[in-house]
Amino acid sequence: MLSVLAIILPIFALIATGWLARKAGALGPRATGEINNFVVYLALPALLFDIVANADWHTLWQPEFVATFGIGTALLFVTALCLQRLRTKKLADAAIDALNASYANTGFLGIPLALAVLGSPALIPALISTILTVCVLFAVAIVIIEVGLQPNRKITQMLLNIAKQLARNPLLVAPVAGAVVMLSGIHLPAPINSFLKLLGGAASPCALIALGLFLAQRRRSTGTLQGLSTLVVLKLVIHPVIVWLLATQLFDLPESLVHAAVLLAALPTGTGPFMVTQYYKRDGNLTSAAILVSTVLSLFSITAYLMLTRL
Repeated sequence: MLSVLAIILPIFALIATGWLARKAGALGPRATGEINNFVVYLALPALLFDIVANADWHTLWQPEFVATFGIGTALLFVTALCLQRLRTKKLADAAIDALNASYANTGFLGIPLALAVLGSPALIPALISTILTVCVLFAVAIVIIEVGLQPNRKITQMLLNIAKQLARNPLLVAPVAGAVVMLSGIHLPAPINSFLKLLGGAASPCALIALGLFLAQRRRSTGTLQGLSTLVVLKLVIHPVIVWLLATQLFDLPESLVHAAVLLAALPTGTGPFMVTQYYKRDGNLTSAAILVSTVLSLFSITAYLMLTRL
């Protein structure tokens, strides 16, 4: 439990830093929006581009693990999307909730946790899950959100408008551009890689501080307890169970990959959904609560899995 706590504790420290900075008046009411803009338009696109552009296609080609984690995440996303739509939520808001339930914090938590528990062989599965979550899942959610935000128009006009919005969305353009670089075989010069690492490295810390700022000034929201508990259970319990079933019953992965897949699926909600709520100016109360609560509870759920499997 101490090893898990040592990895999760910095997340709480960054959230608390933002919260304290807002309460103490060190950062004003406009800071949340400005830091979010920095993350959405600069830091996070740099991180997405860096992850994809510098990925090695041959190293990442593990189709059974990709299918296990990808299908498991997709099933959870669709399940959460349908549940939230049945609650008469708008499509855009339901897509954000589905992202809350399926967007594992693979980058900030997953890579160090996998390395600490499973060793260096777990780095590749952690990187694969990060690409699937941060790039693929993120892109699908953004497309659905854009569809949900379109007014009732003719289908051709709606598709054209969606295409224009997506072409201007830095969170979608960046990984697509990175994929072009990766597939072309171009090796980025060292100064550019250093620039991307420096700028992209600020994405997660700034997003967590922005989350703390938001929590310090958010208004009390009513009627979200049931929705919050549903999202947290889906993320911390149903997601790893689905991935475990796929890994052991369908794809028969080696034990080391089974543990890697389940651990990565059991991670709490990352900051990506919160960035989406801010970018599209949607209500961020449920999302911020899902990130905070799932992160706290993951300390116990991940520790329980490690004890059960004697890792």
